[in-house]
Formats: sequence, structure tokens, C-alpha cells
Amino acid sequence: MDLVIETGPGAGGTTAAVYRALRTAIADGRLPAGHRLPASRTLAADLGVSRGSVAGAYERLVAEGHLTARVGSGTFVAEPRVPRRQRPPAPDPLRPRAGWAFAPEPTSGTVAAPKFDFRVGIPDAGLFPFDTWRRMVGAELRLRANGPGTYADPYGHPALRSAIARYLGYARSVRATAADVLVTNGAQHAFDLIGRVLLRPGDTVAVEEPGYPPARALFASLGAKVTGVPVDGEGLVVDALPAHARIVYVTPSHQFPLGPVLSLDRRRQLLDWARRRQVAIVEDDYDSEFRFGSRPLEPLRALDEYDRVLYVGTFSKSMLPTVRTGFVLTPPSLRPALAAARQLGDGHGHVAIQAALARFIDEGELARHVRRARREYAARHTRIVAALSAIPGLTVVPSAAGLHVTALAGSAIPDLSPALGLTLDDLSHYGGDRHGLVLGFGAIDPARLDEGLAILSDLL
Repeated sequence: MDLVIETGPGAGGTTAAVYRALRTAIADGRLPAGHRLPASRTLAADLGVSRGSVAGAYERLVAEGHLTARVGSGTFVAEPRVPRRQRPPAPDPLRPRAGWAFAPEPTSGTVAAPKFDFRVGIPDAGLFPFDTWRRMVGAELRLRANGPGTYADPYGHPALRSAIARYLGYARSVRATAADVLVTNGAQHAFDLIGRVLLRPGDTVAVEEPGYPPARALFASLGAKVTGVPVDGEGLVVDALPAHARIVYVTPSHQFPLGPVLSLDRRRQLLDWARRRQVAIVEDDYDSEFRFGSRPLEPLRALDEYDRVLYVGTFSKSMLPTVRTGFVLTPPSLRPALAAARQLGDGHGHVAIQAALARFIDEGELARHVRRARREYAARHTRIVAALSAIPGLTVVPSAAGLHVTALAGSAIPDLSPALGLTLDDLSHYGGDRHGLVLGFGAIDPARLDEGLAILSDLL
């Protein structure tokens, strides 16, 4: 315990100084009710005073009711008899820079899960092989307990970089080596690194509209001018891209949130457009592991002959968001800058988690988990599409992958769902002027899926 002891002239001696320091810490709430104080001998050694001074301060605080002494247990902070002293607000507080208009969004960890949870982007944790993952993480933690106390490689754990390159080769037909892979703390971290390396304030970033709000907000927070580009049945409308874009952000394998796949003609058109204008393409391949229909088209990265594409992936959907691990396949010309940005920002990721993930991939556990989860999600996808298709006024957007389904409506839908225990996303939340619903099916209890869909049908 760290206390500031004032023992100068007029302080009234060491015992009084220790008493004042403890009482101030209790009044400020730094020592909360129920907190066990150190033994008098221990605190005296920490503070560099005599044991008698600490014992005397304890006795006085017990007599005044601030502390409680329990024989055989120790000395504890008592429940306050008056409210804790609150620090007054500063008269001229620090404020964010001009133009900063962002605040944390509520997360699944801070909001109670509704009965019928159709939130988007949340995988089913009940499908995840926690026992296997726990065993692998535990083994890596034990292995590294006596390892050198040094900083790790900002590019990421070498074994994980190799495992990701191999996994992408057979799972997504992407030719990559470990040198291409930079490990990140999820996809959003990758977007931040890319933006910090490529963007200057005022640069234009083209994003899909409707599209993924966190990516839009991230680029805007870096001072970029974010411009929405329309999406049709073939994906991003390349002819509508702004001429002076520095970055184009796109979700070609499963457009978020509508769902169509960027057609092969559009992919070639986008790559040619980026080559001619020296533009970077950020390809967000966020949930294409869960594909229920035809074979996927090759990612933009696999078609790119001019190193214009930065391919971003994440394990937040295929595993869990709490794993906090993603990656970006980088062109050779950007590797040192992106690694330096990572090192300047947070140094490196969690080595034990990255090493365990490498084993999880190489031992086939990730592929087995994805196969099991894909079967379950495919069944839910079918049930949701059938239910939404039967509701008059809704048109389901065809999709064959991912963890959500979008249905268009002719007009705005009133938000009556919270009163019925439903959590739904309105399509307007993602930009543009279309009306409809976006239903995720990863978080909802499968036993409640049909009941929730029936309530939604009645509501509409």
C-alpha cells in the first residue's frame, strides 16, 4: 500500500501522519469498505516508520469507527458512516480535439442479453470447444512461465504467422507466406494500422453504403473524409467511386450488411481502377468461413497482380471475439511501416494466445470447429430465411454466407421490439436510405429461434 506520509514541522509526529494518510485514503474511497489492511509490521516496513506508529494510527482509526479489528483475521475498513467524499469537477476540463465526435458503443459485455437475441456479428459461444482451447492456452502459459522477459515481434508470433498463411491457402485459396502476415488484435486494429500508415488528414476513404459502421468511424477518427458508395446486386458499384480516394474499404465475399457477393467482373473492375489511380483496397473478409451455398469466388487478394490489396481477416467470428486476434496480409512495400505502427501503438500481442492459436490451427481444431459451426449456422439461416420470406412486405436479400440475414422493407419499421424481448438492427443504422431489418443468428438460443421469429412476424 502506497501512502504519502507528511512528517515535516507541525505534522504532529509520525503516528499522526500515518493516521491522516490512512483516513484520507478511506475518505477518498481509495481504501474501500471491507478492504483488509496490511499487518502493522508490514505497513511500517513499506513506509519506513516504526511499527508503533502504524499500530497507534490503527488504534485511533478503530476507536473512531473507520476501521474494524477482527481477532485472528486482521484490520478492515469499516462501512462509511457518511457518504464518501466526491472529487469536484474541474472548472476547465480537458476535451477531445475539434471534430472528435465518437463515444464507446454498448457491447455485449455491458448490456444484458435479451430473450430473443438477434444482434449482428456475435458467434455462438456454446459451439466453441472451450476445453481444447483452455488446454492449449494453459500449456503455452506454462511453457512460457520461465521464458525470457523480453518484448515480442510486432509482426506476430512466427508460428501463428505460418499457420495463418497455410490456413488461408486451403480455406480461402489465398497464396501467402508467413512474411505476408501481420498479426493484429482483431480486424478493427488492422484498419487502424492501415489508416495510420496510409492516410493524411483530409484524404478520402470510400466505403460501402450501407456498410460497416466501425470501419467508417475508425477512418473518420483519423481525420479522413469518408464517402459512401452505393451497393447493388453485384456488390460495390465501382463506377460510383470518388476519383480522389486514397483507400477503398470493401467486403467482397459477403457484403455487410446486405449480403451479396462482389461479382467477378466487379472485382476485376475494382482492381483495375485501383491500379490506375494508385489506390489501396482494404478487403475485409470477416465471416466467409460460414458459407452455405455455392463455392466462393476468389478473394480480391488472390486476383491482385499489382499489390493494391490489404487482406484483413479475424478470428472473432470463426472463434470468439474475446480471442482478440486478427491479421492483415500486407504488400511488401507496406510491411515495415505497418509493423512499426504496431510497435509504436501497443508493441505486440499476447504471445501465449498467439502460440496457442497456432497450435489450434495446425492441429486441425479450427477447421473441425468451423465445420461443426457451419452446419449449425446453415440450419438457422434456413429457418430465418423461411420465416422472413413468409412475412408480407419484407424481401429477403439473397445471401449464402455469414451470421446474419437482411430483409428489405418498403417503409421504416417502428421500433417496438425491446418491449417484446427482441433485439433487432434496423438497416438504416448502416447508412443509406433503405429500410429493413438485419437479423443475426449467432447469439440467439436455437430453442428460442422459432418463437422469436413468430413474435417478429406478429409485430410486423
